[in-house]
Amino acid sequence: MTKKTSLRIGILEGDDIGHEVVPASVRIAKAAAAATGMAIDWVDVPIGRRALDTHGHTMPEGTLEILGALDGFILGPIGHREYPKVPEAINPHPILRKRFDLFANVRPTRSFPGIGCLHDDIDMVIVRENNEGFQPDRNVVMGSGEFRPTHDVTISVRVITVEGSSKVARAAFEIARSRRKKLTLVHKNTVYKLGCGMFVDSCYEVAKEFPDVEVNEVIVDTMAMRLVRDPQSFDTVVTTNMFGDILTDEAAGLVGGLGMAPGLCIGRGSIAMAQATHGSAPDIAGKGIANPFAMIESTRMLFDWMGHHHQIDAALEMSRIMKAGIDVALANPTTRTPDIRGTGTQADMVNGILRGMEAAHAPI
Repeated sequence: MTKKTSLRIGILEGDDIGHEVVPASVRIAKAAAAATGMAIDWVDVPIGRRALDTHGHTMPEGTLEILGALDGFILGPIGHREYPKVPEAINPHPILRKRFDLFANVRPTRSFPGIGCLHDDIDMVIVRENNEGFQPDRNVVMGSGEFRPTHDVTISVRVITVEGSSKVARAAFEIARSRRKKLTLVHKNTVYKLGCGMFVDSCYEVAKEFPDVEVNEVIVDTMAMRLVRDPQSFDTVVTTNMFGDILTDEAAGLVGGLGMAPGLCIGRGSIAMAQATHGSAPDIAGKGIANPFAMIESTRMLFDWMGHHHQIDAALEMSRIMKAGIDVALANPTTRTPDIRGTGTQADMVNGILRGMEAAHAPI
């Protein structure tokens, strides 16, 4: 690990509500940095529809090189489904994850009182493999993992590798070790005997390095049912790309929706990406009611990860006071947005978090 005294962080607003929730997250992070003395160089990086309009591409030339020189970046939601059908309008997500080997998508699920959670006392982390599996835009080097040989036949290829499975397993074991030392492997090796079988075998091979972590398995369809019935019985979960994509959205539904679903993409390198898991919500963009929690919490997770990875106490303190402010704002209906049983606006939540942070670490 490298010892750092300052950080360079990229700001990629994305699309639609990204132009609201990302600046809100940066505002809170800047306040936390000022309070803790954390030196941060913030770098605006164009991406998405605005970049297409201003630079001629949703990922302009040089963007990847700029990001590669940073310590991490905050990526807002991308509304790629609404992009015009031109070669310059691409989905940046898989490119960023593959370029920087961000193979693990860390998605926590936590229940807060009073916001409409289906269960109390949920506190789990699902670690989803990011760069292979069924997703056709990231499981081959060239071409696509989905193709149509005839007019009435479509074939989708699922890619599972020992390397990919082992990398995400190790990341999940490390997270489990830092929590309650329980890891659940989610798969379907009863049907996908080779693909899921390889994933499970790889996880158990990595488990030899973590004898202090208790390991169990749950078949994915059973997991879908148990998330509804007894989510409190899970702590850290690791699974493949598509299964993780589905299960994490289900988990978000238990605790207030995708507005409460943060995410952090990490790998073996020194770069990490904060990325809320919700969409760009063009229907509410500009109305001031978009829930900024997922983006703000993703940003907090980024600084927590960098604090540990680079051994920076000020970044860890940033994470601590941001969490304190978030908890204060979520406890008050007047500083919660309507989707989580609140009467406030996005600005109310941001100001509530800032006030909570000031109480945790005055002055801000």
